[in-house]
Amino acid sequence: MSYTYLVAPPSGPTVTALVPNSGSTAGGTAFAIIGTNLTGATVTFNGVPATGVSINAMGTVLTGTTPPGPVGNVPVVVTTPAGSTIVAGGFTYTSPPPTALSLSPSSGSTAGGTAFVITGSNLSGAVVTFNGVAATGVSVNASGTALVGFTPAGALGNVPVVVTTPAGSATVAGGYTYTAPPPPVVTSLSPSSGSTAGGTAFVITGSNLSGAVVTFNGVAATGVSVNASGTALVGFTPAGALGNVPVVVTTLSGSTTVVGGYTYV
Repeated sequence: MSYTYLVAPPSGPTVTALVPNSGSTAGGTAFAIIGTNLTGATVTFNGVPATGVSINAMGTVLTGTTPPGPVGNVPVVVTTPAGSTIVAGGFTYTSPPPTALSLSPSSGSTAGGTAFVITGSNLSGAVVTFNGVAATGVSVNASGTALVGFTPAGALGNVPVVVTTPAGSATVAGGYTYTAPPPPVVTSLSPSSGSTAGGTAFVITGSNLSGAVVTFNGVAATGVSVNASGTALVGFTPAGALGNVPVVVTTLSGSTTVVGGYTYV
């Protein structure tokens, strides 16, 4: 009687470790799977094949690069002609942190309200702070590469600018420099004359009028109010002596004298 030796069927793959077990949703994370019987294996992450797969001669180490995937944990499956195995713990896709490549402009008024643009990547869902104070009107484009908004008010000098998303934060190189707002400019005063008794309503138009006070021959006007854009100022004249007097508009950034002054009649 003869005896026939049979070839044992090949064993399926085993996996003892996946390193690292997390990476960016963009894919491109280099990984290594350690185990046995990995020769000829393919690897999928959530059903999508990994790229650049290579296996050592002993079939114990498989390396490759992750494909893109959704945020969260996904199954990882190693498959050979002899079978498949699911990697314990799977792989967790995480959102990449933001990058901030540029801020334009890099300086603006301490009054805030300066429109700015930050370019970079992974900016979706970001908030932006200037010295810890949130910018307003922040909006991000669909690709997450550009962010616009308006600066908050701030103190004179250079301050840090930080972009923050759920995935992390990025500090803008060079920060932002707050500068003194420009001095006031006056283009007109209407009316240009009124009673010595005072109480004449007047309008001054120009620019950079926010926070201004107005004097007629050194006496402050009353009821002064400035519109939100700082381009128009209203108030009531104080009493004054007959004749023409200087009218001066003053803000924290400087003063300007109204051409032609004001004539008390």
